[in-house]
Amino acid sequence: MPASPDPPRSADGDAPVPDPAPAPAPSGSADEEDDRVFLVPRRWWREAQEGAAIEAPGVPYAAAPAGPTSYGMKVFSMFNSDQAFTLRRADDLLLLAPDASVASAGRSYALVAADLFTKAREWHVDSAKLAGKKLPLIEEGSVNIYPIMLRVSATRDTNALTVKIGKKDNSPENFKRANKILTADSEPVHIWDFSGRTTYILMNEWNRMPQDPKSADQEMSLQIHIYDLSEPMANGADGKKSDLALTMGSSIFSNGSTMCMDLDSSSRISKKVGSGLTGLDNLGNTCFMNSAVQCLTHTSKLVDYFLGDYYKEINPHNPLGMKGELAYAFGDLLRKLWAVDRTPVAPRQFKAKLARFAPQFSGFNQHDSQELLAFLLDGLHEDLNRVKCKPYSEAKDSDGRAVEEVADEYWGNHLARNDSIIVDICQGQYKSTLVCPICKKVSVTFDPFMYLSLPLPSTTMRTMTITVFSTDGTTGPSPYTVSVPKSGDTKTLVNALSNACSLRDDERLLVAEIYNSSIIRYLDEPSEVISLIRDGDRLVAYRLPKDSEDAPIVVFRNQRMDFGRKSWKTFGTPLVSSLPDTITGSTICNIFQKVLTPFRVSKDVSDSDQTIGESSLVNETVEIDMSTDASECTSINNNFIEDETVTEDAMQFFLINEKFPDQRLKIEMDQPVTLKGLQKRLHVVVCWQDNGLEQYNLGSLDSLPEIYKAVLFARRPQDTCSLYACLEAFIREEPLGPEDMWYCPGCKEHRQASKKLDLWRLPEILIIHLKRFSYSRFTKNKLETFVDFPIHDLDLSKYIGNRSQEISHHYRLYAISNHYGSMGGGHYTAYVYHEGKRGWCDFDDRHVGPITEDSIKTSAAYVLFYRRIQDGSLDTETGMDTD
Repeated sequence: MPASPDPPRSADGDAPVPDPAPAPAPSGSADEEDDRVFLVPRRWWREAQEGAAIEAPGVPYAAAPAGPTSYGMKVFSMFNSDQAFTLRRADDLLLLAPDASVASAGRSYALVAADLFTKAREWHVDSAKLAGKKLPLIEEGSVNIYPIMLRVSATRDTNALTVKIGKKDNSPENFKRANKILTADSEPVHIWDFSGRTTYILMNEWNRMPQDPKSADQEMSLQIHIYDLSEPMANGADGKKSDLALTMGSSIFSNGSTMCMDLDSSSRISKKVGSGLTGLDNLGNTCFMNSAVQCLTHTSKLVDYFLGDYYKEINPHNPLGMKGELAYAFGDLLRKLWAVDRTPVAPRQFKAKLARFAPQFSGFNQHDSQELLAFLLDGLHEDLNRVKCKPYSEAKDSDGRAVEEVADEYWGNHLARNDSIIVDICQGQYKSTLVCPICKKVSVTFDPFMYLSLPLPSTTMRTMTITVFSTDGTTGPSPYTVSVPKSGDTKTLVNALSNACSLRDDERLLVAEIYNSSIIRYLDEPSEVISLIRDGDRLVAYRLPKDSEDAPIVVFRNQRMDFGRKSWKTFGTPLVSSLPDTITGSTICNIFQKVLTPFRVSKDVSDSDQTIGESSLVNETVEIDMSTDASECTSINNNFIEDETVTEDAMQFFLINEKFPDQRLKIEMDQPVTLKGLQKRLHVVVCWQDNGLEQYNLGSLDSLPEIYKAVLFARRPQDTCSLYACLEAFIREEPLGPEDMWYCPGCKEHRQASKKLDLWRLPEILIIHLKRFSYSRFTKNKLETFVDFPIHDLDLSKYIGNRSQEISHHYRLYAISNHYGSMGGGHYTAYVYHEGKRGWCDFDDRHVGPITEDSIKTSAAYVLFYRRIQDGSLDTETGMDTD
């Protein structure tokens, strides 16, 4: 199938430029995603055709060198950049019996599609099992599987194909191997096409207009996977032996691996391991996959494992796994990346497996490298799980037992069901403590983790602005901005606000939410989460005497006449004060005027100075003389006003029902006012006349700030934090959200418990995910916070709850998955420390190059990969340990 070996990328580095229309997949293809073709020995293919009843017609061709055939010209052609061969139809082979065509003189190969190859391979494996054949020892290098890029053109008149093998398209070793197969010096070479690719190329040529100047020598790219033998296949016993070797060698991979395989379990599969500095082609927005894969394929323990006999631990019967296919695909890809040939690899087969088992990664949209990493690690674990039959185990609560005993019990139960290379090196354990806010029941459990998702401090904190009012007339309203945890509760908010406003020891705060100049709710439940408070809400806090927590309070609501509608209209912010034991109309009037003291204005003050804190809401303290006769409801003399009085006609007081505010009862100055039953709040409406409003400046009561006012396009300095600060935010105690209520076994009800996490058992490979992306109902956001992470020594000793472990808790960085750009797009790369070169390398899709250690710390760091430093191996001079 014609395909571009290196899909060009658009300017953003990810979106692919559309390829030419591809040829349709062969008829009957089981997996349209897999468009590869394989060149296999004809005898091996013929045996599978007969045994598995595979019906597929083939077209025979005879291969011959194109151009001069003299010895001198052959030597000269060796220095050319391309080698050309001609494939001509050999229909005379069709006249022979099938066995005779296979046994005809010369070397014979079959070109088959991926689905046909899979069927043939499965038949050979099953046949070997039924025959009880023992797998023979295959010496290193006896089977070699590698991709070759060809350029094929067709000649209209002769129906012949010209095949060119370019040195620029292939590595030098693969170039020589392909020439060796196709060169027919001593015996003819026949190629039978069962894939339909040659027919497609010829039909494409026939459909061109004869007068089209581009119709001559139109080349098409074709990548084939050649299965070469160290000893060329011949007829007779030697050929059968080679066939058997090929069958056993290729059956190890279910997805057509392209690496040498040594089936001797006592040795490594190939000693010819490359440097690992091989890039991955971007197939179209697959940089997220390339970044995660490069980090994993440079994890030393995984490299050793997948370059070894990992296929022996495949668990095809695990219902939670992918029948081993994901492990095969990953192992195949890792071997290609660590091959001697450093030609960039196109991970199409691996991408197809991802799309099959995780449809969210299908197509060519941008995805999250951490989400891919999570799926890949879990999938590899299940495919390689050594536990064939998982025992049932019931989680038990601590019930006062020693915490070490409970932790070991949980870990033992986990290992009884999960045992793989992923668990061996990547899984740790953390302790979770839940405390019921009502009955104080404590529940301790232990859970495994594959990676740590750490919040950034800027994502865990919330900025809130609240206006504080005095209730004794000493100061005017003043806004305070505090930072509290997003997952915090009302108690946390009140404590932060108390510190900000310098609340005295004999005072307390009553927090309320204001809407339409009325109090709609009180935040008097300490455990209520503040996540329910929106940024556009408005909160106030009233300073009240602490010794009067059980005493009733009075809430004043201001109203003025709306002459247009001829009705009373509420305005401003309600004012609050505490009440004495004995209450009369005059008491209420005195209390209200006391609270209004900071808002009084003087006629001698200019209009520009009359606004009391409309912008800053900060006032000067006013001295109050409470000796005024309350019965006359006169005004209070103070420093600002002289001989001013507020008559009873200037304002009138009415009692209202909180639930039915339209029902009101006028308060007479000389009449007592009583609270009914357990009533704790007295609601009073103050109806202002115009002559009364002239003596006060109540404008600040109409300008309450919102909780948080976002400023569009505001330039903010870049946030910075340390990785240790992220860890502390991760283990900080916090209440559960309303959607995560915990069922308390003591209360027998769901409670909003507090939760505390602690690290208990750390893995050899510690993967840390920085939660840069935040989601809400209406917005998506990426944080560009610069996280200062240690490179040489991440010391987690003080964060470990299990002090009895005698292992190192020091880690060293060896890989980073980076994300550049915005939430909806951007580009992923990877930084990897290379042991052989003793330095860092930048993996940007197919491009690989060195990078200095000073350059790897950026605000793009997204996923960090650490490995444990063994005691005594810390090498601060070289920066990395030498194992």
